[in-house]
Amino acid sequence: MTVNIVTKNTGKILAAKKTFGEFGIEVNFIKKDYPEIQGENSLKIAKFTALQAAKDFNMPAIREDHSLFINALGIPGPYTNYIEKRMPASKLLKILENEKDRSGYFEVATVYAEPNGTTKEYTFQVPIVISKEERGNLQKGWNRIICLSGENRTLAEYPEEERTEVWNKNYEKIAEWIDSKK
Repeated sequence: MTVNIVTKNTGKILAAKKTFGEFGIEVNFIKKDYPEIQGENSLKIAKFTALQAAKDFNMPAIREDHSLFINALGIPGPYTNYIEKRMPASKLLKILENEKDRSGYFEVATVYAEPNGTTKEYTFQVPIVISKEERGNLQKGWNRIICLSGENRTLAEYPEEERTEVWNKNYEKIAEWIDSKK
Protein backbone atom coordinates (compact mmCIF):
# COMPACT_ATOMS: atom_id res chain seq x y z
CA MET A 1 0.00 0.00 0.00
CA THR A 2 1.18 3.52 -0.82
CA VAL A 3 -0.13 6.87 0.43
CA ASN A 4 0.29 10.08 -1.53
CA ILE A 5 1.05 13.20 0.48
CA VAL A 6 1.00 16.73 -0.89
CA THR A 7 3.97 18.50 0.73
CA LYS A 8 7.50 19.80 0.31
CA ASN A 9 7.89 20.48 4.06
CA THR A 10 10.83 18.46 5.40
CA GLY A 11 9.28 18.11 8.87
CA LYS A 12 6.06 16.71 7.44
CA ILE A 13 8.06 14.38 5.18
CA LEU A 14 10.04 13.04 8.16
CA ALA A 15 6.91 12.53 10.26
CA ALA A 16 5.02 10.83 7.40
CA LYS A 17 7.86 8.46 6.48
CA LYS A 18 8.36 7.42 10.09
CA THR A 19 4.67 6.95 10.90
CA PHE A 20 3.47 5.23 7.74
CA GLY A 21 6.67 3.14 7.64
CA GLU A 22 5.77 1.67 11.03
CA PHE A 23 2.60 0.32 9.40
CA GLY A 24 4.41 -0.98 6.31
CA ILE A 25 2.83 1.74 4.16
CA GLU A 26 5.00 3.38 1.51
CA VAL A 27 4.88 7.14 1.08
CA ASN A 28 4.86 9.01 -2.22
CA PHE A 29 5.21 12.78 -2.08
CA ILE A 30 3.27 14.92 -4.53
CA LYS A 31 5.44 17.97 -5.09
CA LYS A 32 3.01 19.90 -7.25
CA ASP A 33 2.36 23.44 -6.09
CA TYR A 34 -1.24 24.06 -5.13
CA PRO A 35 -2.54 27.47 -4.17
CA GLU A 36 -3.02 27.67 -0.42
CA ILE A 37 -6.53 28.98 -0.09
CA GLN A 38 -7.35 31.30 2.78
CA GLY A 39 -9.85 29.87 5.22
CA GLU A 40 -10.98 30.20 8.78
CA ASN A 41 -9.24 27.00 9.86
CA SER A 42 -6.55 24.54 8.87
CA LEU A 43 -9.05 21.78 8.15
CA LYS A 44 -10.69 23.77 5.34
CA ILE A 45 -7.28 24.51 3.80
CA ALA A 46 -6.05 20.90 4.03
CA LYS A 47 -9.33 19.53 2.67
CA PHE A 48 -9.27 21.80 -0.38
CA THR A 49 -5.77 20.69 -1.40
CA ALA A 50 -6.28 16.99 -0.60
CA LEU A 51 -9.44 16.87 -2.71
CA GLN A 52 -7.80 18.76 -5.58
CA ALA A 53 -4.76 16.45 -5.61
CA ALA A 54 -6.93 13.32 -5.39
CA LYS A 55 -8.90 14.50 -8.42
CA ASP A 56 -5.83 15.68 -10.37
CA PHE A 57 -3.93 12.40 -9.91
CA ASN A 58 -6.99 10.10 -9.70
CA MET A 59 -5.65 8.51 -6.51
CA PRO A 60 -6.07 9.08 -2.78
CA ALA A 61 -4.12 12.07 -1.44
CA ILE A 62 -3.27 13.43 1.99
CA ARG A 63 -2.65 17.04 2.92
CA GLU A 64 -1.69 18.44 6.30
CA ASP A 65 -1.93 22.09 7.29
CA HIS A 66 -0.68 23.82 10.44
CA SER A 67 -1.95 27.10 11.87
CA LEU A 68 -0.44 28.98 14.80
CA PHE A 69 -2.65 30.71 17.33
CA ILE A 70 -1.12 33.12 19.86
CA ASN A 71 -3.66 33.40 22.67
CA ALA A 72 -2.88 37.02 23.65
CA LEU A 73 -3.44 38.14 20.07
CA GLY A 74 -6.06 35.68 18.83
CA ILE A 75 -4.08 35.46 15.58
CA PRO A 76 -2.55 34.67 13.13
CA GLY A 77 -4.28 31.27 12.76
CA PRO A 78 -4.43 30.07 9.16
CA TYR A 79 -2.73 33.29 8.09
CA THR A 80 0.52 32.40 9.88
CA ASN A 81 2.58 31.90 6.73
CA TYR A 82 1.39 35.20 5.24
CA ILE A 83 1.99 37.23 8.40
CA GLU A 84 5.31 35.57 9.26
CA LYS A 85 6.70 36.61 5.85
CA ARG A 86 5.84 40.23 6.65
CA MET A 87 6.60 40.38 10.37
CA PRO A 88 9.99 39.25 11.65
CA ALA A 89 10.26 37.40 14.96
CA SER A 90 11.81 40.51 16.55
CA LYS A 91 8.68 42.55 15.82
CA LEU A 92 6.38 39.82 17.19
CA LEU A 93 8.49 39.76 20.37
CA LYS A 94 8.07 43.54 20.65
CA ILE A 95 4.29 43.24 20.29
CA LEU A 96 4.20 40.55 23.01
CA GLU A 97 6.69 42.36 25.25
CA ASN A 98 4.13 43.37 27.92
CA GLU A 99 1.80 40.40 27.52
CA LYS A 100 1.59 38.01 30.46
CA ASP A 101 0.06 35.23 28.39
CA ARG A 102 2.67 34.07 25.90
CA SER A 103 0.94 30.75 25.25
CA GLY A 104 -0.75 29.47 22.14
CA TYR A 105 -1.03 26.38 20.03
CA PHE A 106 -0.54 24.91 16.62
CA GLU A 107 -3.72 23.58 15.05
CA VAL A 108 -2.77 20.57 12.93
CA ALA A 109 -5.33 19.38 10.39
CA THR A 110 -4.86 16.42 8.07
CA VAL A 111 -7.22 15.20 5.37
CA TYR A 112 -7.18 11.92 3.45
CA ALA A 113 -9.21 12.37 0.25
CA GLU A 114 -10.41 9.92 -2.38
CA PRO A 115 -10.89 10.98 -6.03
CA ASN A 116 -14.68 10.54 -5.56
CA GLY A 117 -14.69 13.26 -2.87
CA THR A 118 -14.82 11.01 0.20
CA THR A 119 -12.62 12.29 3.02
CA LYS A 120 -11.27 11.31 6.44
CA GLU A 121 -10.50 14.42 8.48
CA TYR A 122 -8.45 14.80 11.66
CA THR A 123 -7.31 17.74 13.80
CA PHE A 124 -5.40 18.22 17.04
CA GLN A 125 -3.58 20.97 18.90
CA VAL A 126 0.05 21.27 19.99
CA PRO A 127 0.49 23.73 22.89
CA ILE A 128 3.31 26.28 22.56
CA VAL A 129 4.87 29.22 24.40
CA ILE A 130 6.57 32.24 22.83
CA SER A 131 10.06 32.77 24.25
CA LYS A 132 11.32 36.21 25.27
CA GLU A 133 14.23 36.17 22.82
CA GLU A 134 15.26 34.70 19.49
CA ARG A 135 17.35 31.54 19.82
CA GLY A 136 18.63 28.81 17.53
CA ASN A 137 20.03 28.53 14.03
CA LEU A 138 18.51 25.31 12.70
CA GLN A 139 15.44 27.11 11.38
CA LYS A 140 14.45 30.68 10.57
CA GLY A 141 11.67 33.09 11.36
CA TRP A 142 9.22 32.52 14.15
CA ASN A 143 10.69 29.05 14.80
CA ARG A 144 13.41 30.97 16.64
CA ILE A 145 10.87 32.14 19.28
CA ILE A 146 8.38 29.25 19.47
CA CYS A 147 8.83 26.59 22.17
CA LEU A 148 6.69 23.51 22.51
CA SER A 149 4.89 23.59 25.86
CA GLY A 150 7.14 22.13 28.55
CA GLU A 151 10.24 22.57 26.38
CA ASN A 152 12.91 25.20 26.99
CA ARG A 153 14.39 25.09 23.49
CA THR A 154 12.88 26.93 20.56
CA LEU A 155 11.99 24.95 17.45
CA ALA A 156 15.16 26.35 15.87
CA GLU A 157 17.36 24.88 18.61
CA TYR A 158 16.92 21.20 17.88
CA PRO A 159 16.52 19.03 14.79
CA GLU A 160 13.11 18.11 13.44
CA GLU A 161 14.01 14.42 13.70
CA GLU A 162 13.77 14.77 17.49
CA ARG A 163 10.18 15.97 17.41
CA THR A 164 8.42 14.06 14.61
CA GLU A 165 6.20 12.38 17.21
CA VAL A 166 4.75 15.81 18.04
CA TRP A 167 3.34 16.23 14.54
CA ASN A 168 2.39 12.70 13.50
CA LYS A 169 -0.86 12.06 15.44
CA ASN A 170 -3.08 12.56 12.40
CA TYR A 171 -0.79 10.45 10.22
CA GLU A 172 -1.06 7.70 12.85
CA LYS A 173 -4.87 7.83 12.73
CA ILE A 174 -4.86 7.60 8.94
CA ALA A 175 -2.31 4.75 8.99
CA GLU A 176 -4.39 2.85 11.58
CA TRP A 177 -7.52 3.37 9.47
CA ILE A 178 -5.75 2.15 6.31
CA ASP A 179 -4.33 -0.80 8.24
CA SER A 180 -7.79 -1.74 9.54
CA LYS A 181 -9.06 -2.01 5.94
CA LYS A 182 -6.47 -4.67 4.98
